[in-house]
Amino acid sequence: MKRSQINAAIDKAMAACRKNNFTLPCFGYFTPADWKTKGEECKTIVDVMLGWDVTDFGSGDFDRVGAVLFTLRNGSCKDPSIGVPYAEKLMMFDDTVAEQEIPLHFHFRKHEDIINRAGGTMCVQLFGSTPDGDLDREHEIVVYTDGIRNVVPAGTVMEITTGNSITLTPGLYHRIFVKKGTGMLIAGEVSSINDDHIDNRFYETTARFCAVEEDEPKRYILANEYEGI
Repeated sequence: MKRSQINAAIDKAMAACRKNNFTLPCFGYFTPADWKTKGEECKTIVDVMLGWDVTDFGSGDFDRVGAVLFTLRNGSCKDPSIGVPYAEKLMMFDDTVAEQEIPLHFHFRKHEDIINRAGGTMCVQLFGSTPDGDLDREHEIVVYTDGIRNVVPAGTVMEITTGNSITLTPGLYHRIFVKKGTGMLIAGEVSSINDDHIDNRFYETTARFCAVEEDEPKRYILANEYEGI
């Protein structure tokens, strides 16, 4: 991705948050210059990768495959003394060009509730997984939406409207996207600890953190860039 795309995507996400009266924690507004003044007091933010995350998953087509994410809270799977024993994120999807998505994947250990916080209609496509990690295209899926039990065929797309949620369990393949024409989506994630380095199984090969072409100065530091400050 180009740095200009990342800057513009975060600007748009911040505008959506303001429109919906969602204020980010202080570090969400730190500039690169601000980060250069920070020290040991921000070590946990760096260690558990709180903050901005913009990715196209290596697709080269951010309008269709990608999202802006912001991790508000997190802990460490390796060291329970770091952070907290749970995680919370925002995930923002732009519907102006296409049904922007996070591609099909599952988690080995993370349980998560995905909540439509504001804006457009959130769509979640579901498949079970086989013992070798492939898609299970045959068996029905049991999935809960706000405590309500649903039994659905493999490949079902669940539409989640504002204020509602879906619970995703380990091994359950899911593709999350915004329904085009319904507005920019702000989704929330409340989960067990998030570790994007070891806990994701994407159905197709992806780059979780994309390479960046520096075509303009960075206005924000991404969570995977802290070590380079």
